[in-house]
Amino acid sequence: MKLLTIDDHALFRQGLKFLLMDLQSDLECIEAESLAGALALDDKQSIEFILLDYHLSDSEGEESLQKISEAFENAVIVVLSGEENPQLIRNIIDRGAAGFIPKSSTQDILIAALKLILAGGVYIPAVAVNASPASPGASPATTEILEEGISSLSKRQLEVLRRAVQGKSNKVIARELFIAEGTVKAHLSAAFRALGVSNRTEAVYAASRLNLVKV
Repeated sequence: MKLLTIDDHALFRQGLKFLLMDLQSDLECIEAESLAGALALDDKQSIEFILLDYHLSDSEGEESLQKISEAFENAVIVVLSGEENPQLIRNIIDRGAAGFIPKSSTQDILIAALKLILAGGVYIPAVAVNASPASPGASPATTEILEEGISSLSKRQLEVLRRAVQGKSNKVIARELFIAEGTVKAHLSAAFRALGVSNRTEAVYAASRLNLVKV
């Protein structure tokens, strides 16, 4: 697996690299210190996983995420930041990130988050998961209700849902599963109804509560 770390602090990049190599020995780690450096890389389609600093020297927040998402279409993107505002985290997930890891996390939490993500899951910090539901006036479903909804899904619907909560677009999901984009939309609609959610962001939060990990 090719992994790209985009962060303007060399020490942090090196620390992540050593930690990741311990977790998964077959990783090929690539580094970039800026958005421009990342966008200048060749063979972008081979990058499968990206750790993106929310605050870069040449770009800020959601702009970075949007440009990286457009340039690295096949990659799962996880944002790292010193900020822990629940609404900010929700906005990041809403824009297609597969997870958010606070830089203030302890080593144990960081390792657990990376293991979850490398296994194909999504990580959202407790401060965001325990915050208010996405839809105004909505109440978060209980774990029992969510589990019942998940159990009602077909194998294919679950495959589509798991890829969607990783931040993958309908186009990428369709290509990976060899199905039409219209079929992806239909499966997602069924999954959203089963979970009692109305969009991908709410589905990501529901999946994180259920530890919906492997594809």
